[in-house]
Amino acid sequence: MSAPILELRKLEKRYSASGILKRAGGGLKAVDGVSFAVQAGSTFGLVGESGCGKTTLARALLYLDPPTAGEVLFEGTPLGGLSRTELRKFRRNMQIVFQDPNGALDPKMSVRASMGEGLANLGVARAERERRTAAALELVGIQPDHAERYPHEFSGGQKQRITIARALSLDPRLLVLDEPVSNLDVSIQAQIINLLLDLKDRLALTYLFISHDLNLVAYLADRIAVMFRGRVVELGTTAQILEDPLHPYTRRLFASVPRLTGGRIVPRMAAEGEAEEASRAKGTGCRYAERCARGDLACAQNDPELIEAGGGHLLACLKPEKNAQGG
Repeated sequence: MSAPILELRKLEKRYSASGILKRAGGGLKAVDGVSFAVQAGSTFGLVGESGCGKTTLARALLYLDPPTAGEVLFEGTPLGGLSRTELRKFRRNMQIVFQDPNGALDPKMSVRASMGEGLANLGVARAERERRTAAALELVGIQPDHAERYPHEFSGGQKQRITIARALSLDPRLLVLDEPVSNLDVSIQAQIINLLLDLKDRLALTYLFISHDLNLVAYLADRIAVMFRGRVVELGTTAQILEDPLHPYTRRLFASVPRLTGGRIVPRMAAEGEAEEASRAKGTGCRYAERCARGDLACAQNDPELIEAGGGHLLACLKPEKNAQGG
């Protein structure tokens, strides 16, 4: 297998506490020793409930909010060793599309100005900026002559297409897609997903696709990492995660997906990530032990590392259950 385009090695992101929490030794480790590799041309899925650290991880690996510890390598280059100027130029290879296009687009700037800003910062000449802007808008299905319009003149789906176009105008090789359709109407979500699939093939892109929706990630991804309270607890091929999920949290994610029963939608279970985010740093044992039906004293006292479970399927669990969905 060729060298990965992106590699994370024991990546951490800690936030220090202040006031009384600081005196008590408090703080938050939002990302805790995450390691994985993404192969060029693939789609790597990162899934977990709200509050598990997915967006923090995305910002850290792009050095938008630099990691506290660990390494990020892009095509073998350690990003932590680059100067600020070198990093700004290098980051054109790795672009991100955020969840909310309204927050990503400046309402006071035209589409042309917004898209040209990043190119101008890289020293791209005006004529080339115009060419790239028009080409990128056309790629995502927005008429180039609409570039003089402002964000409020577009629908939510169109605005997300524009943020994708802005990322593509820099000619990246890796796109980090952070919940790119979760703020859109269901009817528009499928259009954006199909667009992303088409762009990936047409431009030979690599995707890191982040979502709370395991079914959506499974539809898109070649490999999937399941994240809980800042840690990756299971990692494998899409087939491994779908057909033989070993971690109880992965099984809970499957159970939380809305399903049609008797002609009506059965709602998903409450998101654990939001309810438990505040207690993420509590204790030294497995961070899922308090919610796990199979957890015991050993689980409460030991925080398992991500280890090989067979066939490249990695797991951080002391008491996995084989063929969990079947039995």
